[in-house]
Amino acid sequence: MGPQDFEAAAAARGLSLEVQELAASTRTAREAAEAVGCEERQIVKSLVFLTDGEPVLVLMRGDRRVDLARLAQALGAGAATRADADRVYVETGFAIGGIPPFGHRSPLPTVLDACLLEEPLLFAAAGGPNALFRTSAAQLRDAAQAKVACVCSR
Repeated sequence: MGPQDFEAAAAARGLSLEVQELAASTRTAREAAEAVGCEERQIVKSLVFLTDGEPVLVLMRGDRRVDLARLAQALGAGAATRADADRVYVETGFAIGGIPPFGHRSPLPTVLDACLLEEPLLFAAAGGPNALFRTSAAQLRDAAQAKVACVCSR
């Protein structure tokens, strides 16, 4: 799957998003911030974890990390671990570094970290290693049908 698939998924949700395909890599939060000229905290990382063995997507600020204990607690799970690259691809249809916040192969339960609500303008991956789109935390929450919870480590 790629940026065109993501754009189709966005359109199916009634969203008109402008996907930017850049010459520079946007695989990491730092690279993405440099490519679009924003702060790293304005980049949305889409990360796949397993809670009690079941996949969940976490939308996290680019300058923060997920606290596994907080994630498990927010979902009422016993444990949370990071999914490996193969599992990420199987669950989402996208490779790490280009995973969009929604529009995956299979719908995933999604948690939007509450810290994202502090940023009025965000950029998220759009299905490829150099594709991004502008968004807001509210738009992401609604499009991904995400639960908002504080799951970052501070």
